[in-house]
Amino acid sequence: MTIAEVAATEQVDRSTIIRIRTVAKDGALAALAASKPGVGARQRDYELEQAQAEVARLWEAGKELAVRLTLVEGKGGWG
Repeated sequence: MTIAEVAATEQVDRSTIIRIRTVAKDGALAALAASKPGVGARQRDYELEQAQAEVARLWEAGKELAVRLTLVEGKGGWG
């Protein structure tokens, strides 16, 4: 059936049929792209990345402070 025949049957303008067909095609392609097997492209979680960077920064700062504390407390016992 052609677009003109479907439009006549449903008593709508041909542009309506074309728009519906385009929306359906785009939706189907998006669904197909999202369902690909294997490793899919994940959306980045920027808040999670920032939190992980902050945890790493604080972890390094904590290690530095632990070393300094060990050196300060340890000096009294060395002399």
